[in-house]
Amino acid sequence: MSEYLLEAKNIKIHFPVYGGILRRKTGKVYAVDGVSLKVKKSETIGLVGESGCGKTTIGRAVIKLYNLTEGEIIFEGENITRLSDRKMRPFRRNIQMIFQDPFESLDARQTIGDILEEPLIIHKFGSSQTRRKEVLNLLSRVGIPQSAVNRFPHEFSGGQRQRIGIARSIALKPKLIVCDEPVSALDVSIQSQILNFLLDLQSEMNLTYIFIAHDLAVVKHISDNIAVMYLGKIVEYANADSIYENPLHPYTKALISAIPVPDPSVKNKRSILYGDVPSPLNPPPGCRFHTRCPVAFDRCKVDEPELRPVAVGFEAKEHLAACHLVNG
Repeated sequence: MSEYLLEAKNIKIHFPVYGGILRRKTGKVYAVDGVSLKVKKSETIGLVGESGCGKTTIGRAVIKLYNLTEGEIIFEGENITRLSDRKMRPFRRNIQMIFQDPFESLDARQTIGDILEEPLIIHKFGSSQTRRKEVLNLLSRVGIPQSAVNRFPHEFSGGQRQRIGIARSIALKPKLIVCDEPVSALDVSIQSQILNFLLDLQSEMNLTYIFIAHDLAVVKHISDNIAVMYLGKIVEYANADSIYENPLHPYTKALISAIPVPDPSVKNKRSILYGDVPSPLNPPPGCRFHTRCPVAFDRCKVDEPELRPVAVGFEAKEHLAACHLVNG
């Protein structure tokens, strides 16, 4: 059996765009355009980048909320890319998602008990009494009083709602959880609590995470490896320490330079990017970052760089970058 729990092989996700009176197809959005990932069991892969770079689209494709235009998704050695909803059901127990907004992802008309019991009912887990007992156990596990089982989502704080969302995601004891910016809608004081809670759950349940965020500091705290995305492609991939301490791609350097340093005496040199992110409807030729890159040269405008291994010191682990200056 493969050492990888999940493999995404050159996946592309293009959304058609329609216009005009007759609603004809006028183009397509290149949301994800050739991304490959391998996720080992019990590790955390971080996906980071600006809004619109395709990271959430990848997360939703992994759990089959979006269909692929091209490529394959392999889970535990089995190709799940074209499986029907009926054949996909056994895999859904093992692949769950934590959504970004705890205010929107919980049904306001249901009690917390009903929300947590719903996946157990769908997957025919035990009797009504057994399910209710499991719901109470889930609440205790995420630090919510069992007495709150009949309360509604609006009666909880943002952090508590996200804990309930996490409880729902682990109800079926999955192997992989896609975390779609699970702390970005929360106060800074609550973010670290949720992150540490996710790490504790991973240790207890042997979970594997795909962690999506736009904040590199948050991703570094929880991730083993990080993939930096820009306009539908991965531009750099390495372990968290290598990305943070020795970024190679100009885009990664700009992201890291924007991380606040909690010491007013330290003057962090900012790498400022000018201009806007190009439209995914019409991505630029060559390197997609060349329109904003401070070190771009003529080759970058016509020749798209490959994501290739780069030697970074004698002790360095796998470090990949898609940049002509780095790869030569």
